Amino acid sequence: MPVAPRDRPTNYTLMCSLQAHIRARPSAVFTAIADRFRPDPASDIRFLEEPRSFFVVVQGSWWYRAEYRVVPDDHGSHIEHSILNVAQRAHRLGAVTGRRVIAEAPAQFERLVRELRLELE
Repeated sequence: MPVAPRDRPTNYTLMCSLQAHIRARPSAVFTAIADRFRPDPASDIRFLEEPRSFFVVVQGSWWYRAEYRVVPDDHGSHIEHSILNVAQRAHRLGAVTGRRVIAEAPAQFERLVRELRLELE
């Protein structure tokens, strides 16, 4: 499994940004997110997990990069999810190609948060 770069490339476009709160410890939320999105070792999908900063990156296809950041707060964890177009060539085509992914992202994020709440709260 290739490692995703920690930093965003110089040419990227934020396509979608979602947030939610969950009443659970940041380490537990981070681990649950990383476990759900960690690809099979034989996969071409690039993946990065940083437990110290509660940060997960899943980068696949030629345009797609998903970031999950868990931010501790007084009542649990704040989850930030971003989807980026990181296509370096044909950048505008990445936006067109990703329309369906972006359209489905809010419902998929809601499902993820619901599952995390059931599991961790």
